[in-house]
Amino acid sequence: MNSRPDTRLRRLPERGLNDFASACAVIDAARICHAGIAVDGQPYVLPMACARDGRRLLMHGSIASRLVKQLGGGLPVCVTITHLDGLVLARSAFNSSMNYRSVMVFGTAVAITDAREKTLGLDILTDQLAPGRRAEIRASNRKELAATSLLALPIETFTVKVRTGPPEDLQSDLEADVWAGVIPFTQVSGTPVPAPDLVEGIEFPEYLARV
Repeated sequence: MNSRPDTRLRRLPERGLNDFASACAVIDAARICHAGIAVDGQPYVLPMACARDGRRLLMHGSIASRLVKQLGGGLPVCVTITHLDGLVLARSAFNSSMNYRSVMVFGTAVAITDAREKTLGLDILTDQLAPGRRAEIRASNRKELAATSLLALPIETFTVKVRTGPPEDLQSDLEADVWAGVIPFTQVSGTPVPAPDLVEGIEFPEYLARV
């Protein structure tokens, strides 16, 4: 991890992690990230599909998007990913919290323009969104590749922050007549809804049951 003064954790630094493996664990569990940039003094935050390719973060957008073009044109960016794992309900509002895993990645993204590299990167991103899907669907054609923007951000300067465990109440609050604890959150996929024009007889693929 590269260290800069503006990436040091000042608030609850004991929850911080600075190793690459911890950053990868948060990134690999994600399907969406938010990329923050400033254009002519105006901040913007872009939600983007994402995936990790080794030591870089891949992000997907439309080639027609002005902001995506700016993002791939050398502007400094801060990309964030957060997983909410639970509500931590203490006996006071002040000591209530959340269990979470989060990462912030700082740097400069570059647009991937080489057709072969872009194809490989989009394959990685497709399988991040729905593992196993790429092997079944048709490949993107030249026109589709030209209309798609794929950006790569090195995972070099980053911060990771994680909270786990029960509420941390004041000793004086422990006898309060109020429930305290954690309500866990998990992400669960719903019942699949077939496309209205799906060819009759095509069964829902087993590999998508793991999405």
